[in-house]
Amino acid sequence: MLVEMDGFGTNEGVIVLAATNRPDVLDKALLRPGRFDRQIVVSAPDVLAREQILEVHSRKKRLADDVDLKTIAKNTSGFSGADLENVLNEAALLAARRDKMEIGMAEIEDAMIKVTMGPEKKTRVRSEKENKLVAYHEAGHAVVSRFLPTQDAVHQISIVPRGMAGGYTMYRPTEDKSFMSKSEMEETIVSLLGGRVAESLILNDISTGASNDIERASKIARDMVTKYGMSDTIGAIMFGSGQEEVFLGRDFAQSKNYSEETAAVIDVETKKIIDKAYKKAEDILRENIDKLHIVANILLEKEKIDGEEFDQIFGE
Repeated sequence: MLVEMDGFGTNEGVIVLAATNRPDVLDKALLRPGRFDRQIVVSAPDVLAREQILEVHSRKKRLADDVDLKTIAKNTSGFSGADLENVLNEAALLAARRDKMEIGMAEIEDAMIKVTMGPEKKTRVRSEKENKLVAYHEAGHAVVSRFLPTQDAVHQISIVPRGMAGGYTMYRPTEDKSFMSKSEMEETIVSLLGGRVAESLILNDISTGASNDIERASKIARDMVTKYGMSDTIGAIMFGSGQEEVFLGRDFAQSKNYSEETAAVIDVETKKIIDKAYKKAEDILRENIDKLHIVANILLEKEKIDGEEFDQIFGE
């Protein structure tokens, strides 16, 4: 059914609903009075909402006594309602495959990792050299993060391939966050570069495995300079429109409201942030090289380390 929306029609009793996850690209005419008068922002559920969502989706599932929905809610910061439903469904499938009559916390933990990282690919055969590289790469992330106050605690480290990743280091969020401080962004970059630094220090070589880490670190550093005013040299100015044209390509169509000279300064400031973070990651790993070797060797032996075992390595 077509509904007239010119603002002059007599469409009493007709309610038009619409939803989008990219409000920034909507035509301004749609948002004028008489069109879509009310805008309701639906953000990711907070910890209380996540617990309530888990209660809804677990009603018809048999849960073991060790399952605590409040704990699961705390450990799933950033998960959507659909993600939480998927976690419980995956946990039920895992319990069935393991011939269990109830869903235990172990199944839910494994399901959370599967939803986040993808399924394990244990059939993928890797050489001893590649396994060593992945082990030191992931150990580098974990050990560096351990000495960064703003970063979350390590939840699990693995060198078993999942999804597109050759290995992973997962963290356990302690709280829901709606913003990040400058120090937290800087230390996130340090953590992201820990894997590349470990490869260089131990193997005297670097690989393509750090490409996603470098991409994420570079974006954070550039955003600090161009969006958040966190460069002392440039100051509190936003460069670029802050909006990306999804239909024509993200960076290609983004408007540029600054000169080539300013662009060069932005590049210099971004590189300063990255170089400083790389040096900090290198210093942490040099000072804790013994811990790096221990974590990597355990990974080569067992393939996985959980957060509790990781903490024990540091005497906790």
